[in-house]
Amino acid sequence: MAAFGTVFMPEMAISWFDGSGWSPSEMVSSNSLQLHPGAHVLHYSSTCFEGLKAFRHADGSINIFRMDKNLERFAQSSRLLSLPAINKDATQKMILDAVARFADDVPEPPGSMYIRPTHIGTEPAIGKAAAPTQTSCQYILLSPVGDYFSGGDTTLRLLLEENGMRCATHMGMIKSGGNYASALRPIMQAKQDLKADQVLFCPNGDVQETGAANFLLIDGDEIITKALDESFLHGVTRDSILTIARDMGMKVSERQLSVAELLERAAKPECEAALSGTAAVLTSVGTLLHKGNEYKVGNGGVGTTTLKLRQALNDIQWGKAEDTHGWLTRV
Repeated sequence: MAAFGTVFMPEMAISWFDGSGWSPSEMVSSNSLQLHPGAHVLHYSSTCFEGLKAFRHADGSINIFRMDKNLERFAQSSRLLSLPAINKDATQKMILDAVARFADDVPEPPGSMYIRPTHIGTEPAIGKAAAPTQTSCQYILLSPVGDYFSGGDTTLRLLLEENGMRCATHMGMIKSGGNYASALRPIMQAKQDLKADQVLFCPNGDVQETGAANFLLIDGDEIITKALDESFLHGVTRDSILTIARDMGMKVSERQLSVAELLERAAKPECEAALSGTAAVLTSVGTLLHKGNEYKVGNGGVGTTTLKLRQALNDIQWGKAEDTHGWLTRV
């Protein structure tokens, strides 16, 4: 299987906002998009996106996981970036139509069809550095993906960064490309200098998130993670895992977590840490890097509770467990 997100279906659903209304959605070739070189998105980063998946069940049906939650965040990101408002019902229909068109290409579990709704500012106006775009475009890309853990389950090395942030505080809850670009240089530096896999941003000692995933600390039967605010992304997978943990009788603590407390708890043999996101669901963290020292999380291996939580979520996505929360939308 090719690298995650590098293979695309030949067509995408697309709609354009002309300043007063959205055009009817249509399916067009996904290998090109015509924009004026002065388009607002190319100069002032008026862009947001989502990431969700469709799964093939044993009965042959195709089911999209938590589309409503992703649509809410997509609309929120558009609003907070001052992009034209999307019509969530129309965007949902675009997603459903695109997935239905390529239903035969949805892989069997553990593969899935990754869905990437995108919204960009298109107005050709390079003088609008301090003004929003009046026109925009939204499109739905589809990418079949395989087993994220096909090479085996491994643990990650995280650098704890206390002197920087992933992005501007007021931008954290927006799923915008600029936030990922903002985190890229420190991540690449950490990989080069320390062989770290990711950077866990902890400004002033406050444990937040990595460049592309939420962070969860699992201490026995308790999950500790930062409480929601506008400084970091409100992950849909994070919310799903916390819901499942509560269903299992675990204690979920959404609160401030300091670097000092993280390192103290990580020293316990039974402690685990994980990153949550759409691609991998949950990935174990085995090592924390801080001020020139390396600290094992628990025994440094893949966490048993992490695996249990990931399997429970996968079972719902794959139709092997009851969807008691109504998270699946049948195409």
